[in-house]
Amino acid sequence: MAGILSGLKGLGLEELEKRELYEEEEKTKEIPIRKAEPKRVIVEEKDLIYDKSFSCPVCDHKFTSKVMKTGKTRLVSADLDCRPVYEGIESSKYDVAQCPGCGYAAMVPYFRPLLKTQIELVQENICDHIKMEISEGEIYSYEDMITRYRVALACAIVKHAKDSEKAYICLHFAWLLRGYVQKLEEEGHLTAEKEKRLKGQETECLQKALEGLINARQKESLPICGMDQISLDYMIAAVAYETEKDNIAAKMVSEILVSSIANSRMKDKARDLKQLILERHKK
Repeated sequence: MAGILSGLKGLGLEELEKRELYEEEEKTKEIPIRKAEPKRVIVEEKDLIYDKSFSCPVCDHKFTSKVMKTGKTRLVSADLDCRPVYEGIESSKYDVAQCPGCGYAAMVPYFRPLLKTQIELVQENICDHIKMEISEGEIYSYEDMITRYRVALACAIVKHAKDSEKAYICLHFAWLLRGYVQKLEEEGHLTAEKEKRLKGQETECLQKALEGLINARQKESLPICGMDQISLDYMIAAVAYETEKDNIAAKMVSEILVSSIANSRMKDKARDLKQLILERHKK
């Protein structure tokens, strides 16, 4: 069969008659099919919150406060003391509601009707004296929320809240401070002085949370802060470990491991915590 270049011989181009039409480097190469890269959805904090309606139990003022959309958030991990780490949002920034009318503040699950005597105590000790502007920007800042947590603690003290409520505030306050340090570090704005101060405050909050959880375990009925007995014991153990109270942590871990009502998941978590305690004492 004559090639495409046959006939060149008659033209005096015999040597070219058998040449390949394309040079080696010019051969058609397989063109890879470029797969469309999945479009990365940027998660913005403002898209993960919404305005929830509240009625102040102290002054009856109707207002909204931003809370997290639990159905739209993606849980990335959890710290040892059960602090949830979500993509794009620090959940503890939206755990406290504060009335812009009188200044009363409480954790969202505890923002509910008060006794008459409690209302009077809050009015006399908080509302009649508080001077602050409540930020209502697109998202809440860490600085504003630190102030809001402090007001919530003050309200809990004057209204003689249960130890469990005070512990709940302290625990979430510690989580907020931890998240703030991590955020500043990511942004390159964390100074040694600020880190020392914030971490010191976090430790103090965890210590107070531990004290309150232990008191609640002894005096209050279950559930406590929404936790059953095993979950509460693990929380006490974890916070005790974080604050280097290893004797308390070890005691709670042991109770979980021998419990007949603890499920396998909680026993696995207790074993992991026990290992951390042992490793710390090997150093």
